[in-house]
Amino acid sequence: MKRLLATVLVLCALPGRLPAQAAKPSVPPTKIETPAHPTVIKVPVNLVNVPLTVTDQRNRLVISMTKDDFRLFEDGKPQTIQYFSRETDLALRIGLLIDTSNSIRGRLSFEQQAATEFLTDTMRRGKDQAFVVGFDGTQQLVQDNTDNVEKLADAIRGLRAGGVTTLFDAVYNSCKEKLLFFPPPEPYLRRVMIVISDGEDNRSEHTRAEALSMAQRAEVTVFAINTNRSGAEQRGDEVLKSLSEETGGRAFHAFEARDLAEDFRAIGLDLRNQFLLSYTSTNTARDATLRKIKILPVDKSKHVRAKAGYFAPSQ
Repeated sequence: MKRLLATVLVLCALPGRLPAQAAKPSVPPTKIETPAHPTVIKVPVNLVNVPLTVTDQRNRLVISMTKDDFRLFEDGKPQTIQYFSRETDLALRIGLLIDTSNSIRGRLSFEQQAATEFLTDTMRRGKDQAFVVGFDGTQQLVQDNTDNVEKLADAIRGLRAGGVTTLFDAVYNSCKEKLLFFPPPEPYLRRVMIVISDGEDNRSEHTRAEALSMAQRAEVTVFAINTNRSGAEQRGDEVLKSLSEETGGRAFHAFEARDLAEDFRAIGLDLRNQFLLSYTSTNTARDATLRKIKILPVDKSKHVRAKAGYFAPSQ
């Protein structure tokens, strides 16, 4: 009898062996209707951001302007300024590139001290970040992006001079690897590169045009501190001036060690006394071409310093 009862229990436990009256009716799954062709809304955005600095006839910073004080052109065609504001609090991303080739051996210690003081005065913890690259025959990232000024200072003080100069490679690689953001950052980040060098490149794989092009793609403003103290104009002078002016920056010439500190202070003032102009280009083609920008002040006694162009978005 016990054996018969055990057999019945086992049979009841097996799938499909439940009595018919105990089976539960299956409930069909709820069907979710989905459209055969989902609607995708694409909103093309061709907003162009242009940081700019305005000075008067004595090269003093002008801090009171409105969008009506400017005329804007892209490839010669008038554009409408949509947004215009004075920006004193934009978050900074700073790339500090220091030439450590043999040509600057005697000045390296002054450059290290001035650069450290600049970062101490300019950087805001939790908001700004900087990285440091030393370059001679190669480029070395001695400190990656950080808001820690002590780490940046230690990296700068650890640089040693020696070797040839690869300026164009340093600019190209730093812009591409550290300052080129896609999609563009929101809110807008002020991307700045400060180059301390005599500009005499003699070993780069990239050309000067390629270095400039990458800086423009990354929307980087280049400030250059020229350390050529020969008193004679050299090829490097024009190189540094071109990199700076084409990106909306400024080139300085540090003939003496004390000039370095003054040049860094001037850069700091520029960064905290700028305007940001934005417009939507009338050229909606997404062709990745370089487009020229020209900003003219209505008051001819004023001078505008801004990037000379930008690369349109691609498909």
